[in-house]
Amino acid sequence: MNKKKECVAMLLAGGQGSRLRLLTEKTAKPAVTFGGKYKIIDFPLSNCVNSGIDTVGVLTQYQPLMLNEYIGNGRPWDLDRSWGGIVVLPPYQASKHADWYTGTANAIYQNLHFIRRYTPDYILILSGDHIYKMDYHAMIDFHKKAGADCTIAVIDVPPEETSRFGIMSTCDDGKIYKFEEKPKATDSTKASMGVYVFTAEKLVRYLEDDENDPESENDFGKNIIPSMLKNGESMFAFPFSGYWKDVGTIQSLWDSNMDLLGDKPKFDINDRAWRIYSRNYAQPPHFMGDNAVVVNSIITEGCEIYGKVENSVLSSGVRVERGASVTDSVIMSDVVIGRNCSVNYSVIDSGTHIGSDCKIGKPRNDSAGITLIGAGLEVPAYSIIPEKVNVDEEYINTNCKAGRA
Repeated sequence: MNKKKECVAMLLAGGQGSRLRLLTEKTAKPAVTFGGKYKIIDFPLSNCVNSGIDTVGVLTQYQPLMLNEYIGNGRPWDLDRSWGGIVVLPPYQASKHADWYTGTANAIYQNLHFIRRYTPDYILILSGDHIYKMDYHAMIDFHKKAGADCTIAVIDVPPEETSRFGIMSTCDDGKIYKFEEKPKATDSTKASMGVYVFTAEKLVRYLEDDENDPESENDFGKNIIPSMLKNGESMFAFPFSGYWKDVGTIQSLWDSNMDLLGDKPKFDINDRAWRIYSRNYAQPPHFMGDNAVVVNSIITEGCEIYGKVENSVLSSGVRVERGASVTDSVIMSDVVIGRNCSVNYSVIDSGTHIGSDCKIGKPRNDSAGITLIGAGLEVPAYSIIPEKVNVDEEYINTNCKAGRA
């Protein structure tokens, strides 16, 4: 079969996500749980499906096991196609050599054979670690009408945050005349979202040239985009005004989970016009005990609540025992919060058991910091764990015996 595809999406999902610390020690950042029942990668994948893009290559590298298992054959996102669909693309050994992906551009270069199978007119480059809803088809239409070689999705950011992003300066029609990677000072607030549309023939040429440059870092922001701009290629910024969050830190992950709460959430994951798809394994309905109290929280299937949960997001299978309280926290799957525990302003990873009468974190205020507890841990009863600490097995063995902290 050699049916042509108009657009192929390449989703970069191999990052380590080191700023998420304990949450990414054993799994890739795009496989981190979000919003109770989703993974971070669900959002770009759902955007593809809702935008009519049915061919997606997912480039994995760091700790890919859980991510590969989660993606499977792509059926939850309607991407289990006989031609196209979703394909996981890890680094591999070629006939002459074997290489890890050395940068975002190199990752795409190493998979040009996958792209060429479909002879696309356009290539959509995506990141696997952002929370947002976006119509990629509208961006492709914009790219076509502008006659662009490259179109970059941009979002306005506060001036004090421009040093964190690649910043575009544009003419009135959106044409890019300057690009600065993480500038200390700039005349623009248009930040790259890490979403690119390229005319396929043009991108392939620049990737090949970049690969042959021994001085290149093989990165889109540092090499490909500046080279195209320097050579006078037609490059445009596509403005985006919706919700978009880079969940690259524990704080931003916590913030974006909190953005799901309330009668008018900043980000609506229940939007029926733009459904977020995910692989959700069967769970019984959640159960609320006689004395359970839940205020402004997301409680996912399979949870058992016998205590109080306020302003928090609980993933599947969480158990909150009698007398326990969970406030301003994000709790991953299958966590047990023991009797009479107090959990404040914390993120607790999957499978951890908090013993009875523990005090975790500190009530949220302007000076408090998030407490992070890793996966699969046993926190002894009566433990006191302060704010702003990262709790792993070594921390517990050193600080939590007999209730010390």
